[in-house]
Amino acid sequence: MAEVNPPLAAVRRLAVVSDDQVRQLAALLIDCVDGGASVSFMHPLPADHAERFWRRVADGVAAGERALLVAEDGDGTIVGTVQIVLAQPDNQPHRADVAKMLVHRSARRRGLGAALMRAAEDAARAAGKSLLVLDTVTGGDAERLYARLGWQRVGVIPDYALWPHGGLCATTVFYRRVA
Repeated sequence: MAEVNPPLAAVRRLAVVSDDQVRQLAALLIDCVDGGASVSFMHPLPADHAERFWRRVADGVAAGERALLVAEDGDGTIVGTVQIVLAQPDNQPHRADVAKMLVHRSARRRGLGAALMRAAEDAARAAGKSLLVLDTVTGGDAERLYARLGWQRVGVIPDYALWPHGGLCATTVFYRRVA
């Protein structure tokens, strides 16, 4: 009999980000970059650089500028995350950006990405947002996930960013109405 992956234990929004959670989020980011994810960082990603990034995110969470959701396995280890950037220009108070949707390579193919995105949509709605936007690597698993979840594809920007090991990659822009 084939082994069945255990279900996701919990997705929750963090109101405060502890030092331990910063370290776990940094380890998650490093795993994704090591695996080739184009998520704004180059390989190799030093732990101190990843932790500095998450401390800035934690500051944004504390200021109410970002919503940070995490997926935890049965022992409370963070295995996935997504952010909603709530702070927008004055003429866009109805909109938010989805950023850094990450799932640890060991926790993929369990519905974690879909659960994180549904939770992100719920959190955005609860914050009074009616429109979400995001971009993702063209042709990747995340692009297929967003399309499957009903996000609307806007288009592709060629040569948008670098892969973590070098070389240019395109990005696909999506939006979704949530209200």
